[in-house]
Amino acid sequence: MTGQTEQPYVPTAFPISIKGVVLDPQQRVLLLKNERQEWELPGGKLEGTETPEERVVTEIHEESGWTASAGPLLDVWMYEPIPGRKVFIVTYGCTAADAHQAPVVSHEHKEAGLFHRDEVPGLVMPQGYKDSIARWYELHDQA
Repeated sequence: MTGQTEQPYVPTAFPISIKGVVLDPQQRVLLLKNERQEWELPGGKLEGTETPEERVVTEIHEESGWTASAGPLLDVWMYEPIPGRKVFIVTYGCTAADAHQAPVVSHEHKEAGLFHRDEVPGLVMPQGYKDSIARWYELHDQA
């Protein structure tokens, strides 16, 4: 065809959100309630020079006050929180040395909660988070 110029390939870009599944000493998972009234894992967007592991540790501290360490990669999946907006989610299993203290709710969330394994399936939250939580419990069961 004449008159057309080839357009360079532009890859699709999605924000990347790094999330942590953190269990307290009673084996309850830390969840935070967002503005959509959904429970979610602590975490945030990957930006700058931080590694994903550093990002999740930073976010857990900012959003709960807990000092965590990142463990194994649990899952990666695409999430569409609102129609037309996709986010690439990466989840890590994490441990927090000070998880015996109550989490402190940051300005980013409405509420913090600690939930037992059998409570998670009934919560209002994306299935991907539930799957990541189940995976971390499975790994704990194997240890």
